[in-house]
This record gives sequence, structure tokens and C-alpha cells, in this order.
Amino acid sequence: MSEEIINKVAQSTLYTLDLEDYYPKEEILLFDLKPYLFREMILKEKEFRAALQNTDWAGYQDKVVAVTCTADAIIPLWAYMLIAVYLQPFAKDIIMGDEQTALQQTFLKRIAAIDINEFTDKRIVVKGCGDLPVGAFAYMEITRRLRPVVKSIMYGEPCSTVPVYKKSTPLPPKGGAIATSPA
Repeated sequence: MSEEIINKVAQSTLYTLDLEDYYPKEEILLFDLKPYLFREMILKEKEFRAALQNTDWAGYQDKVVAVTCTADAIIPLWAYMLIAVYLQPFAKDIIMGDEQTALQQTFLKRIAAIDINEFTDKRIVVKGCGDLPVGAFAYMEITRRLRPVVKSIMYGEPCSTVPVYKKSTPLPPKGGAIATSPA
């Protein structure tokens, strides 16, 4: 007996969304204020401004720049504003924090740019395995964005999924009963 093997996964109406497709590909550079401080502790305005003016900003061209201070120092807020003034003509984006914070914020911006309307009333599988370190924040954000428009959200691979969300009958309004038409 030779029965035809049917690929039910290929025939299904599942749409696989791979978050690795949205993983930031831009290079992230760190701009640390520590070397710009007197004795790596104190910001002296005149010296700080001169040092920024003499910095070669071209190295930040088209990069995502994470701005931080690894020294235990009090940095006036205007200093970060001044750094942004110098970086803005060169950097693709400027983010306050370390490289991981910049990666996360860049990733979230890419997820925010997804046109979720293309997923309306679809059954979505958010791919779970991959080569890149996609963080929990990305899975949470894509779920938050997709939930209002999709029929269902699953996690994993189309052949083996974990159900996460399934659209059901709408709940009645708070404090009220479901309206029915008279018979």
C-alpha cells in the first residue's frame, strides 16, 4: 500500500513571521564620555567643548551610536545635548545607553515599522529558533502589535507550535449584558 504523503504544513494557512528578518544589521558604536572628563571624573565645560570640537565624527557616519558614561561621574544634561549636536549630522541614530540598549531600541523601532495590517485575520507563527539572539522583548512587542488584528498567534515552527493567542467571541461591555434581538 503506497499512500500519498501530504504536507499539511505547506497546505495550511499559517504565516511564519521570523523576527530575525527585523534584527538590526546596523553597526552599533559606543560613545563613552569617560575619556572626555578631567581625571575621568569631572566635566570641565571649556575643555569638554574643545575636545568635542576636535573629535573626528566621521567615524560615526551611518552608525547607530550608543552614548553613555562608564565613569562614576555627574554629567550635566546639556553635555548629552551637545554630543547629540555633534553626532546628528553623521550618525544614523543616537541612543542614550550602552550597546545592548541601542540594539534593543533599534530592534523595537524596526518592529514598530511593520505594517501589521498585512496580518489582518491571519494565523501567525512567530518563529522561535534561529541564529541571532532575539530577546524576549522582541517576542513580547510583536505579540502586542499583532494581537488586535490576527486570528491567532503561535510560537515555534509550523510543524510544532505553542498556542499563544486565539481570537474568540468578543466579551460583553463592562457592567452590561450581551444585547440580544427579540425573537
